[in-house]
Amino acid sequence: MKQFQFEFSDIEKLKQELDKINQWRKSKDTFTTVFSIYAENTDKETIIAACETLEKEMPDALYLGCTTNGTITEGRLSDSPFVVICTLCEKSSTQVSLLQYNLTEATAIEVIASLKQELIKRPWVKAVELLATIRGMSMTPFCEACTDIDPKIQIFGGGAFNIDLNNDNACVFSKDKGYSEKSVAFLLVGGEDLNVQATHITGWKPLGREFHVTKATGNMLQELDGKPAYDAYFRYLNIPNNEDFFYNTLEFPFFYKHHGINILRAPIASNADGSLTMTSNIEENVYARIAYGDPWTILNSIEEGGREIAKFQPEIIKVFSCAARRTFWGNDEISKETWPFQNIAHTSGFYTSGEFLRMDTELIQHNVTLVVAAFREGNVDESVTFTMAPEKFSGKVSMINRLATFIDAATAELAEANRKLAMMAIADSLTELYNRAETQRRIVKALDEFKQNGRKVSLIMMDIDNFKMVNDTYGHKEGDNVILGLTKIIREVVEGYSSDASCGRWGGEEFMIVLPNTDCSKAAEIANEIRLKFAQQSFPLARRKTVSVGVVEALRGESADMVSVRVDSALYEAKNNGKNQVFIG
Repeated sequence: MKQFQFEFSDIEKLKQELDKINQWRKSKDTFTTVFSIYAENTDKETIIAACETLEKEMPDALYLGCTTNGTITEGRLSDSPFVVICTLCEKSSTQVSLLQYNLTEATAIEVIASLKQELIKRPWVKAVELLATIRGMSMTPFCEACTDIDPKIQIFGGGAFNIDLNNDNACVFSKDKGYSEKSVAFLLVGGEDLNVQATHITGWKPLGREFHVTKATGNMLQELDGKPAYDAYFRYLNIPNNEDFFYNTLEFPFFYKHHGINILRAPIASNADGSLTMTSNIEENVYARIAYGDPWTILNSIEEGGREIAKFQPEIIKVFSCAARRTFWGNDEISKETWPFQNIAHTSGFYTSGEFLRMDTELIQHNVTLVVAAFREGNVDESVTFTMAPEKFSGKVSMINRLATFIDAATAELAEANRKLAMMAIADSLTELYNRAETQRRIVKALDEFKQNGRKVSLIMMDIDNFKMVNDTYGHKEGDNVILGLTKIIREVVEGYSSDASCGRWGGEEFMIVLPNTDCSKAAEIANEIRLKFAQQSFPLARRKTVSVGVVEALRGESADMVSVRVDSALYEAKNNGKNQVFIG
């Protein structure tokens, strides 16, 4: 593959560049020619004029393009608002096709159905590049409709954008259907000698607390933790609900798990009711955190991704990078994350309103992400070594790096403190088993499940025999040793039987075990094993001690208090019958 990258300023200069390419094609064995055209805020007439010139000067070539938030040429942010990338295929087996469709939420599924039919007609297709106008619509139906496309076919691309982040005007155009402000263009590539590899890189890290998505409908995120979703941005980032909301939140996407991977999802608008409009659907009952970029993490991710791409030994690389990343780095620093790929192969691309990458069978719409597609004709001759020079940050990025490190450390410390506080609220301070209040709550929960789905519930209650004598004779330190010894045995035995069980200190030397999905006979088996193992343990001063145990299985209609009284009565019978035994109530 051979590539030419050049800036477009006027028709005459475009003709000159095309003449150079034609001269080169005549001197070499080249076959398919494809132009990618990226324009920032260029008007419709200019785009159409450039496309007409291409068709006239090079009628056998294909072309597609879109408006962008900036263009990447030779691995760097281009100074030009209009860039043309020409790729020439040097293998006769490489095949390329163009498709373009009108795209709205209403037509999305129909578009993918048509794409599937075209792919069936072209069994040679290995990858599909897409350029789409996506602002103001949810792309979830579009993405979900791609699930049953042949998993061997890779799909990647980006959303058309505008140089003005707050301007929704964008377009897609191609040789197939021309200029359109509501469209998707597909470039189908394949053939025996063509190889394609695509990956994604983020580098954004979750910061601060976790939010529960309590209400969401389609691409409308309505509530987090039962409150209007916008409140999270106002409370934690002091971002007002005005016309600049999208611009101000672009660098602060939500971070959550989707189809088994961590993805970023940015809101595009805040509404009067406090809901947020997202570019893609977000599910209810997921947990999300606000994320922010860390320069070192981003560049480490670039280096890891670069090493993998270098192994593939591509001839050209296409980059689809979110406009938020350009905003984050600033124009002076943004090329730090794309320039390294130029050391591998000719690198071009654009800054998008959303990035797409198929992973396994799922086409996922990303935000604030770098999607990298590498192309090669023929086999790998030798490996390419990929290295990145150490970067020194200055100005805004240096401050971001330090603040991100500080916030990361502070967040980790706060999370640990909150974890300890949460445990203190439900755990016994000596044994670290659940305290009485939490154990009672778990009894209620187990009984509710028993009522709803018939899962049996059993309780075990035990008491250390003659424990007062241990404290009175040997002191409370030895008493604590005995309690901790029993605690250890309870944990070990119960973990071997049930992962659903809850073990609690009921008070003093009394313990309660809640066993969901366990009948009375199995509970008695557990109880007896604890009793036998404890009786075999010897303590420094108290020597050997024993426990008395009561076991019951919950009955239909019993409340937590009723079953607790019954198991307490069973324990009383074990004591009255001579201690060191299990009594089934």
